[in-house]
Amino acid sequence: MPRVLIADDQPAVIEALRLLLKGEGYEAYAAASPEGVVDALARQTFDVALVDLNYTRDTTSGQEGLDLLTRIKSLDATLPVVVMTAWGSVELAVEALQRGARDFVQKPWDNARLLSVLRTQSELAGALRKGEQLEAENQLLRGDGTGTRPLLIAESAAMQPVLELVTHIGPADANVLITGENGTGKEVIARTLHALSPRQAQPLVAVNAGALSEGVFESELFGHVKGAFTDARTDRVGRFELADGGTLFLDEIANVPLNLQPKLLRVIETGEFERVGSSRTRRVDVRVLSATNSDLKGEVAAGRFRQDLLYRLNTVEIHLPPLRERPEDIPRLSEHFLRLYAKRYRKNLQGFNAEALDALLDNSWPGNVRELDHVVQRAVLMSREDTVRLVDLGLQAVRDHSERRLEEMSLEEVERLLIQKALSRFGGNVSQAAEVLGLSRSALYRRMQKYEL
Repeated sequence: MPRVLIADDQPAVIEALRLLLKGEGYEAYAAASPEGVVDALARQTFDVALVDLNYTRDTTSGQEGLDLLTRIKSLDATLPVVVMTAWGSVELAVEALQRGARDFVQKPWDNARLLSVLRTQSELAGALRKGEQLEAENQLLRGDGTGTRPLLIAESAAMQPVLELVTHIGPADANVLITGENGTGKEVIARTLHALSPRQAQPLVAVNAGALSEGVFESELFGHVKGAFTDARTDRVGRFELADGGTLFLDEIANVPLNLQPKLLRVIETGEFERVGSSRTRRVDVRVLSATNSDLKGEVAAGRFRQDLLYRLNTVEIHLPPLRERPEDIPRLSEHFLRLYAKRYRKNLQGFNAEALDALLDNSWPGNVRELDHVVQRAVLMSREDTVRLVDLGLQAVRDHSERRLEEMSLEEVERLLIQKALSRFGGNVSQAAEVLGLSRSALYRRMQKYEL
């Protein structure tokens, strides 16, 4: 329902416009003064503003309304403003248009023309804001827009409860918390849930909370307005706005700073938030999927995560088993990655020989499906025959590399090995691994990305 802000100091005019607009399906809000208009714009968004040029201070010149028009455009450059006055002139209309008004209506108005103008301008506002959103979307990772279901390879007994939950919960609108070690495929589950939902035609927007510093986290999620901070040269749309009508996937949710968790809780509960540097409340309709490899209940007990936020996130919890607990899926996953990379690198490969396949099945895969993906990609690049051999996988080389004396290794090699061992020791739990290594979670996460762990 389009929302119209009416600004006029005459109650009879406001009431007449309310009745007219209500009958045409508009939601009308009223302000009796320029100050009331500014206050309304600070609190919420509108599709079009219908603004009188004359108020009690000066009922004929239109100057008070022209000044208001300038203030409106500074607050919301995309809001179409239609001005009206009983004391119209060509010069006044021209100046109003020069200051940013989209159209001019003279009192007493013609109902048909007024409704036509408002309809045109509200549609234009939608197009302008959609353009702003699309420009921001071009810079972000989001769904591919095909609405097709992602490939989910899960034939093992350990994955059957996961498949049942995904099939049952996907079409619902409940928030879902996806847990499991790093590399188990939590994002694939999130994309499958989105593809099964009524929101599948709308955006799926992903944000990695672990990769965001505290300083930019709020701006990334909620957006900011020009001038909110030193580098804020333009308005920016946040991830929640980009996901409006669709799904927001918050990966590494345990890394959300404690002081920002109340704001995240509020938008999940009410759909309301403000951009950084703005007091205007915006509303969105978003399904939230989140993922973590951390023990959030332990984080709550340690005072690092809000319990009420956890309750909002895990309406349903889906736990992904590590790859070592679903070995039946390794052959099909390996074949999938082989086809993917053979096509990418234009290699004619028929599969894995028996020795290579045995090695894949025997490996413990501390990095889970992500590690398997990287190993197969390397094998495709290294292969010189029509099948992948053990030597192409490099698994034995990795074991030999790990067993070398530390003094023979470079500093980066030692660091990578220590991180691997810590993650394996704690079953992929980043928080516990970071604690034993003497690193913050974000610092460890950056090193994991560096070494592709």
